[in-house]
Amino acid sequence: MDNKVLRKLFLGFIQIHILHHAKEDAIYGSWMLEELHEHGYEISAGTLYPILHSMEKDQLLNKEEVNVEGKIRKYYRITSKGDVVLQEARAKAYELFKEIT
Repeated sequence: MDNKVLRKLFLGFIQIHILHHAKEDAIYGSWMLEELHEHGYEISAGTLYPILHSMEKDQLLNKEEVNVEGKIRKYYRITSKGDVVLQEARAKAYELFKEIT
């Protein structure tokens, strides 16, 4: 299958994954990158950071900048809007999973 098609499809999965973890606790880019790699997603920082910024712009995530050992780390947490989107995505994913298995 065309790699471009898979990347488009997996983008939604990645966003759900981000929302899931941002609901559990604050996340930051390099941690999220490692987490996605552990789940088999081949994604670079150059792809992840624009996704995080877009999700913040869409009010799915809130960003907080924290000084960590002299460097600014951007932490992201889910918003109430993001939580609603996550709940809807979980329901749709569950229905799809039941249908395709």
